[in-house]
Amino acid sequence: MGKRGSRSQSQLLNTLTKKQKKHLRDFGEEHPFYDRVSRKEAKPQICQLSESSDSSDSESESESEPEQVSGYHKLLATLKNVSEDEEEEEEDSIVDDAEMNDEGGGSDVSVEEEMAAEATESPESVPLSADPEGKEDGERPLGTSQASPEEFTDAKHESLFSLETNFLEEESGDNSSLKASQDPFLQHVNKELKEKEIQAVATNPKTTHELKWPLLGQLVFSSKFQKLETFKPPKDIDLKSLHLQKPLESTWTKTNSPFLSGPQKSSSPFTPLQKELFLIMNSYRDLFYPESTALKNGEEIRHVYCLHVINHVLKANAQVLGNNSRRRSQKFGVGDDDDFRDQGLTRPKVLIVVPFREAALRVVQLFISLLEGDSKKKIIVSNKKRFQGEYGSDPEERPPNLKRPEDYEAVFVGNIDDHFRIGVAILQRSIRLYAPFYSSDILIASPLGLRTIIGGEGEKKRDFDFLSSIELLIIDQADIYLMQNWEHVLHLMNHMNLLPLDSHGVDFSRVRMWSLNNWSKYYRQTLLFGALQDAQINSVFNKYCVNMQGQVAVRNVPMTGSISHVLVQLPHVFQRMEAENLASVIDARFNFFVNKILPQYRDAVMSHTLIYIPSYFDFVRLRNYFKKEELNFTHICEYTQKSGVSRARHFFLQGEKQFLLFTERFHFYKRYTIKGIRNLIFYELPTYPHFYSEICNMLRATNRGEEATWTCTVLYSKYDAQRSSLVLLPRLEYSGMI
Repeated sequence: MGKRGSRSQSQLLNTLTKKQKKHLRDFGEEHPFYDRVSRKEAKPQICQLSESSDSSDSESESESEPEQVSGYHKLLATLKNVSEDEEEEEEDSIVDDAEMNDEGGGSDVSVEEEMAAEATESPESVPLSADPEGKEDGERPLGTSQASPEEFTDAKHESLFSLETNFLEEESGDNSSLKASQDPFLQHVNKELKEKEIQAVATNPKTTHELKWPLLGQLVFSSKFQKLETFKPPKDIDLKSLHLQKPLESTWTKTNSPFLSGPQKSSSPFTPLQKELFLIMNSYRDLFYPESTALKNGEEIRHVYCLHVINHVLKANAQVLGNNSRRRSQKFGVGDDDDFRDQGLTRPKVLIVVPFREAALRVVQLFISLLEGDSKKKIIVSNKKRFQGEYGSDPEERPPNLKRPEDYEAVFVGNIDDHFRIGVAILQRSIRLYAPFYSSDILIASPLGLRTIIGGEGEKKRDFDFLSSIELLIIDQADIYLMQNWEHVLHLMNHMNLLPLDSHGVDFSRVRMWSLNNWSKYYRQTLLFGALQDAQINSVFNKYCVNMQGQVAVRNVPMTGSISHVLVQLPHVFQRMEAENLASVIDARFNFFVNKILPQYRDAVMSHTLIYIPSYFDFVRLRNYFKKEELNFTHICEYTQKSGVSRARHFFLQGEKQFLLFTERFHFYKRYTIKGIRNLIFYELPTYPHFYSEICNMLRATNRGEEATWTCTVLYSKYDAQRSSLVLLPRLEYSGMI
């Protein structure tokens, strides 16, 4: 087509149909059929194609719904209507494509400036973007015509980060050199499941196999798809054998150097723990590792899963860019479309769920470090200054002389805001922060940030199509979500890998067949990291992780219990209650406490009694009961104001209030020392085992020679065996409790 710098040719774009625009975007020129040879244009003959034709739905503007035979036809049905705003976005991408393919010149710059000016003057439909402040404008679903000024747009760099308008460069590596027989990524995405295998998943028993590795310990391998292969721990790892995409082979050693020391630094680029974890990650199996703590190995694990994320994204993008080059070089009409199926229904491939902004900041910094390394040529990072300002923290804002345990300092470091979401687009040597979700490769968000976008049933402003093609899901610090709101995590998992409600401009000829068949959940790899074994976390891993490659869970038996860290002489009485099933435990615990435990502490002699309650729902139930019975009590929960906390602590210390209801979430977020405790009641065993010893050691705060009258009572049932083992081992073996 030549250079398109004049306004007359730019106005010509408005007269093109969608099919002409698509051809112009793919091949950089108009189709010969539409060449204007003469002034008199022959009217094309209109014919009706059969419903089985793949192109009939994409060209039809009728509102009739096709028969829902398969997921493929359901998705094609979403191409019925295209808004004017979407057509404007399509024109922008065409102009950007033509500008990149042109040789250069002043006319190209003028066209870019003109398009940018038009984008700022007229509101357009912008894909869902990450609103850092969590405002309603950032939660607007795709396709609405209103665009808020706070919502992020970057028309200037849109073509730079668009996979459809870019091609593979020589310096980024050729994807064709990757051998499908060896590379784990290609083996995973190219493997085609059969209909019989999918149907048999619901009935097939889960086969399990146990192994013991040097660092990870006891591993349980399970799968419903295939017989498990022998999976041995690694001895020596060569970076070339890991099939890392350029430039990760050279940048990883420097990025991981803080965890390497002495002879280990020269012998292996991984620590022993990282070596075993990455071998499982690189095999695309699901992984649950419940021994990741912010104080010990959390940052070490974050480095290795960020390496896996960048490696996966670079390979996936290289495959798309390589196929773009192949399609561009081929003659028109030659080749099979199935050879170019390299994408999902939407662009986001990786979702990283972290609890605080500080964790998101560290993840992005690792991405930059892995792509940059020692190279003198710095990578382009869009909106880096804005990101540092919104996700960074000011050390002076932290209160002085704040004494807290080491694990608290490690968790609550930096910016601890828990409502955020951000899209990251990666292309060659460039990173775009605050990219719209549907133009991003990686999504980093908190459960609350995702919940405000996904919405609930009946809400008008909701969108979860960006989760439809997630190939790699990482849930880091899963135990903290138990203290935030676990319902947000369950809500997220229920909306993972569903068929999108809109097409979002996808080219169905490039979508993988297993994605069209709604089998994406069987290809999604889930990496779950936490600091403890918990029934709710185990349930998510067992229910929602159905990767065809299998699942790997670390199941180590604790060697010591938290009770061994209690420093005061205190009698521990464990009261066992009976419950018919798991659903009846809540009511059984309440009735047992009211009828058996509470009458023993109503006497004025049993004053200064602290009742530790892990669940907020149980706290509300007990608070209402205490009010109804007009008991002398006060309470502290995570929603209590500072003035209320001070009054409650004072009344309890002075003995003006006999009972103090104390929630676990308040202790998690504040770690205040409660003085004046003489009697302890654990309504339920703590979620974190070390909280048991911390609460018991609070009795030392007011040591007035009353040790002989101290008591500690714990309620438990047979369904609390997991928490009991973390608190009491090895004493459980001798007491016969389990």
